[in-house]
Amino acid sequence: MQWFEQETKLAHDEGVSHPECFPFFLPSHKPNGRAILLIHGFSAAPKEMLSLGKFLQENDFTVYGTRLPGHGTSPQDLRTRKAEEWQTNVHHGYHSLLEMGFKVSVAGSSTGALLALTLALEQQPDKLILLSPFLRLKHILAPFAGLLSYLVPYQDKTIPETESPFYYQRRPLKGIAQINRLRKQLRGHLGEITTPSLILTSTGDATIAPGTAAAIFHQLGSSNKKFHSYGDEVPHVLTTSENPQRDDVFQRCISFLNSPT
Repeated sequence: MQWFEQETKLAHDEGVSHPECFPFFLPSHKPNGRAILLIHGFSAAPKEMLSLGKFLQENDFTVYGTRLPGHGTSPQDLRTRKAEEWQTNVHHGYHSLLEMGFKVSVAGSSTGALLALTLALEQQPDKLILLSPFLRLKHILAPFAGLLSYLVPYQDKTIPETESPFYYQRRPLKGIAQINRLRKQLRGHLGEITTPSLILTSTGDATIAPGTAAAIFHQLGSSNKKFHSYGDEVPHVLTTSENPQRDDVFQRCISFLNSPT
């Protein structure tokens, strides 16, 4: 577990202080040879995936929740980070679990789902779970974030006080420009991904463009893929208590992971 200790130390050295902003490792109580890498979304923290991680641990999976560089620290830190750093982090977590002898699945939320997809272009995870994935963001100016960042460095977002330790209220536009780079990497290549995949989304998602998750579903090259859209009452982030359908999300995840390939 030296690799996990190194990731924890790195988080500390980069300024992470809140316990739930550190990466987490949850060993299975009944090891079954399967592990899952959980990837949180942009401007979030590992806590976003912790409840799902605990649920999967209870269902015999070993779980690693990574911390993407620039997260759990400060918006100023995130502003300096590149998409390649996030991808390197995800690859390292994936290969670390492989080296422990596990069959590894990957689940990502939002931008974490994009990172799971870019990983699947190069590797062959056992299964993919894509929570609120997107090829287009809803904000009409999102494609121009790189240029706009020189005029407006940050986008302010209202965050409930209870969630402020885990989500940035000021989101750097240079970070959104890195998301655009991930989107471009996937464009035209989703058909190359053959990993069994589950996509969950909602019509109540105010962050991503309507229909963009369904577009990913149709373009994926996997012959084993499932899609479900929740209603207007379900927000962008599917894994936290703000989602009234969170229990259903978790059940769909474990059913898919336990289904035959």
